[in-house]
Amino acid sequence: MKEWTPLYTSTLTLFLTFLPAIFERNYKISLPAEFEIIIIIFIYASIFLGEVRGYYTKIWWWDIFLHTFSGLILGFIGFIILYVLYDKNFIKARPLILVIFSFSFALAIGAIWEIFEFAIDSIFGLNMQKSGLVDTMWDLIVDALGAFIISLAGYHYLKKVETPLFRRLIRRISRANPDYFDENNK
Repeated sequence: MKEWTPLYTSTLTLFLTFLPAIFERNYKISLPAEFEIIIIIFIYASIFLGEVRGYYTKIWWWDIFLHTFSGLILGFIGFIILYVLYDKNFIKARPLILVIFSFSFALAIGAIWEIFEFAIDSIFGLNMQKSGLVDTMWDLIVDALGAFIISLAGYHYLKKVETPLFRRLIRRISRANPDYFDENNK
């Protein structure tokens, strides 16, 4: 099985690296360069540093850091999805509903990832869930923490509370995708 690990890792990395470009082409959404760089760094940190270089076992907080960061990223993606619909008046919702969706979106993707890890471990005899249930639960807890932080920032943004970084992120995306956002966000 050890011979297959580099092939699996390389194939997964290749696919994930091109995923933003595929997403942009298929959905006519433009991601700012910083977002693509963050995605590539995350892939590198999780697959090559985490799995290949063994950071998951060498650095006790590596998995916690990456899951918290993925909770932030996925929470922001969930927020943007619903915010576009809200901004274009396709849906009418209170700010709390939008942020609950963004939180739930991030946590759902985190749970799907944990199911994937369990399946891969069970089918191929790997050890992606380093310490089983304990690893899974901590992964979900820090996924939730990252999602909560973004949800809170999103809530403040919708309530017009000063959120400079969050506002700057929304502006970068809205300027890159003018068809999806109202003129007020540019």
